[in-house]
Amino acid sequence: MTRTDVDPVDRTTSVSSHAYRITLDNGRETFDALEICDDHCPEAYLMSDTVHSLEAMR
Repeated sequence: MTRTDVDPVDRTTSVSSHAYRITLDNGRETFDALEICDDHCPEAYLMSDTVHSLEAMR
């Protein structure tokens, strides 16, 4: 993976985020997940179980 520096002014894509609480094994295991989506391209998304809010990433 290569890091690319992007000027925030060049970003024209809007994103949205959704939080989930996922429970497995009849409630024996539960974790939080965050999904970040490109509003104009449903195929472009990121799902993470290590971040609790988009604001915490900024």
